[in-house]
Amino acid sequence: MKERGEISPPAPGAPDYALPDTFWERAEAVYPERKTPVSLRVDPDVLEWFKAQGPGHLTRMQAVLRAYVEAKRKQDGAKQG
Repeated sequence: MKERGEISPPAPGAPDYALPDTFWERAEAVYPERKTPVSLRVDPDVLEWFKAQGPGHLTRMQAVLRAYVEAKRKQDGAKQG
């Protein structure tokens, strides 16, 4: 793949990790969980704020929702335990 130009050289100063010879023999592909598309209405100022943070505003919105869910799960677990 290097010869065909399909692999970029590492960034300057990137750490060089020595992998054992058997690494690729035991490696398993892990695919991200498929997300469910939704239509969501949000206040214009909220959307503009996320967009103003730069590219990836939907990913950041997902991260905020994920953090809220995890916090609530932890809170609910503490109430039960």
